[in-house]
Amino acid sequence: MSKRLPAAAAALSLLVLLGALPASAADAPPASRSGLPLGPSDLTETRTTSTLQPGVTLTRIVRGAEAPALPWTVEVSIPGGAGSPDPDAPPTALKDRVSAGELADELKADGFAARVEEVTTPAVADYDGGTLGWRVRVGSFGSQDAATSERGRLVAAGYAGSAIYTGWDGDPDSADDRGPWRVDVLTIDPRRFRGSLRASYGPDLERREKTSELAAEATAAVNAGFFVLDPKAGAPGDPAGVGTYGGRLLSEPVGDRPALVLGADARRTDVTRLTWRGRVTGAHGSERLDGVNRVPGLIRNCGGTPDDSPTARPLHDVTCTDPDEIVAFTPSYGQQTPPGDGLEAVLDARGRVTGLRTPRGGPLPAGGSSVQATGDRVADLKSLARPGARLAVDKTLLDRRGKPVPASRTTDIVNGGPELVHNGRTHVTPAADGMVQPGNPSFYYGWVHKRNPRTLAGVDASGRTVLVTADGRGTGSLGLSIPESAAVAKSLGLREAINLDGGGSTTMVADGKVINTPSDAAGERPVGDALLILP
Repeated sequence: MSKRLPAAAAALSLLVLLGALPASAADAPPASRSGLPLGPSDLTETRTTSTLQPGVTLTRIVRGAEAPALPWTVEVSIPGGAGSPDPDAPPTALKDRVSAGELADELKADGFAARVEEVTTPAVADYDGGTLGWRVRVGSFGSQDAATSERGRLVAAGYAGSAIYTGWDGDPDSADDRGPWRVDVLTIDPRRFRGSLRASYGPDLERREKTSELAAEATAAVNAGFFVLDPKAGAPGDPAGVGTYGGRLLSEPVGDRPALVLGADARRTDVTRLTWRGRVTGAHGSERLDGVNRVPGLIRNCGGTPDDSPTARPLHDVTCTDPDEIVAFTPSYGQQTPPGDGLEAVLDARGRVTGLRTPRGGPLPAGGSSVQATGDRVADLKSLARPGARLAVDKTLLDRRGKPVPASRTTDIVNGGPELVHNGRTHVTPAADGMVQPGNPSFYYGWVHKRNPRTLAGVDASGRTVLVTADGRGTGSLGLSIPESAAVAKSLGLREAINLDGGGSTTMVADGKVINTPSDAAGERPVGDALLILP
């Protein structure tokens, strides 16, 4: 609870905790009178609210704290990501029924208590749901240690698997699913808020920092958008989608995936779909830009141009490739632009070409920028970039109608997805946003269907910005599936809501301290950017 909690607010918080008042009486975000839509309706739920600064409240919601422990098991799997260091990469766990049965028979023959379970998932706005596939599990255990021991025996026999707490399954029809859940909610009321609501990425885009480090001068903060984590996918820390800070477009959108738009005064928060157009123009012509401030040839989460492989559509946690690109760089990218084959036009602060580098890569002049080209696009850039001539680089965001979005120094935009709530109605869009992956139902199972730590954001009917974290990957807080995230956002009264980066990235800071429990074994994870509530 905040050290700055006034006596009146403390009294209200106690009444909320005892159940004598609904959360709204303590200026918490509006919510269903019956509590969060998680588990059976008879679960106990406590809400504790504090005021962090005028117009900013923090509410902790704990639901089902008395829930009995559920069993652990071992899920037979192939680790996801093919060597990716991303700890959030979902494992390959689902098979067709026949293959799952054959694997279970093999395990039984080797002395393991294997079983086959069908996995079904609910329908959402753009995906019919139904049967995702069949998983193979071994045993039922009363503790993580026992499950881990069985996993060791499984690995020694030549199989792969993970110790799994069955409370993370995300099955909405389970009668034993009683939590607990721990959800933290920051609410910014623009009618009383006199601070500043901003997105920050630290010293530069390719150097990750912890949310708590980015929030050094903030009253409160949460982690923000998806970013590159694996060096094989680009520059770690680089936003994997749109990133606009102080009105400057520093990372291009992924297709038309949804984005969170923030006004510094907290009065213009919105969730919207954005695309972009980019061109570099010289005295003798103009060429299309493929990207902004990212390693040429690597498009994290895909959603780029038609010549990208394997797709030009968004594909979450996949890195598409294109050997022929033109990418613009600003000083915000990092200390040096990425090295490699190709051509780089270095520009001074007025946009004049001061030199051509081949191979590309190196420092930028003070206030300067550059444009890099690879493959077939080298000739295109060479035709424009004459030493001493001016190159104009245009980067413009476009709204749903294809109209330019005016740049404003008081507007920040971060990437996310899928949508959760639109026009006050549940509206979950995993297919449009690249979470439904053909031939890979295990991704949907691990990323959408199962419970994970989540960070959500949106705006309610009163125009209040609401930032939410839900802890997960523990027995003390189960986390949320994506459909559950949408249900929680709607129950909190949000009329527009979006899923931000979650998993080990999920972090909330208040009064200089991390108040949730990040799920990475190493503790709080360095991230690409964060949303800051400043005094």
